[in-house]
Amino acid sequence: MARGRSAKILVQHVETGGGAPRVTRQPDEVIVEEPLEIHLDGHLVTTTMRTPGDDFELAAGLCFTDGLLAGAGVTGCRYCGDCGSAMDTEFNVVTVETGGQAPTPTPRVATTTSSCGLCGSASIDSLRQRLRPLHDLTPIAFDVLAAAPARTRKAQPLFDATGAVHAAAAFTADGETLVLREDIGRHNAVDKVVGRLLFDGRLPANDLGLYISGRASFEIVQKAWAAGFAAVVAVSAPSNLAVETARAAGLTLAGFARDGRMNVYS
Repeated sequence: MARGRSAKILVQHVETGGGAPRVTRQPDEVIVEEPLEIHLDGHLVTTTMRTPGDDFELAAGLCFTDGLLAGAGVTGCRYCGDCGSAMDTEFNVVTVETGGQAPTPTPRVATTTSSCGLCGSASIDSLRQRLRPLHDLTPIAFDVLAAAPARTRKAQPLFDATGAVHAAAAFTADGETLVLREDIGRHNAVDKVVGRLLFDGRLPANDLGLYISGRASFEIVQKAWAAGFAAVVAVSAPSNLAVETARAAGLTLAGFARDGRMNVYS
């Protein structure tokens, strides 16, 4: 499936200054946002607002980072057929399959928006309790972390087209970008990256860093912890809970990474 979608619409382009506003009609490109209903072995997990594309990675990554797999292997992903054909559901329903080895999930009580990844979860504390401090992490040099935003910015076609998506990327200690995904939701972009690494047998990611183009919230750090990343670097600020979580995990957390500068919080 194509990695992300945008749509062209007609807008009124307004220029002000130096007299009366000048108004012209012209096309603009906007990001597509649609709901994705995620199931695990046929049981509803959540509905999340996302940018269509890499849906199997997103579904599997979310199930992994939220601890829903409980060690079970993913045997397959498919667009839902139990509730109608993929065409009937407009490719907006995905089920992750483990052959019944994963525990039956408790569905989230609310739709996950593009700006929130943990809304509806029963307990943040319970998510933290299932994870243990990370060990045997590959150190990633500060200059590699600081260079992540500029390096990643060169490979964001959806952002170039719309200016409305976030990016997440997994990169090596040498600075090589292994996986980059874009989505209207920061947490979705991270789950897509984790899902790809899961499919490729690259988890735990204890020799990789994770770049995120927005702020570093608790949910982002928690997902990085679950996937075993050695470091998280964000272009914007972390929250206090994100810092506490990174310190508990034992991973490096850097924020405000811009123009070769950054703050290191953990």
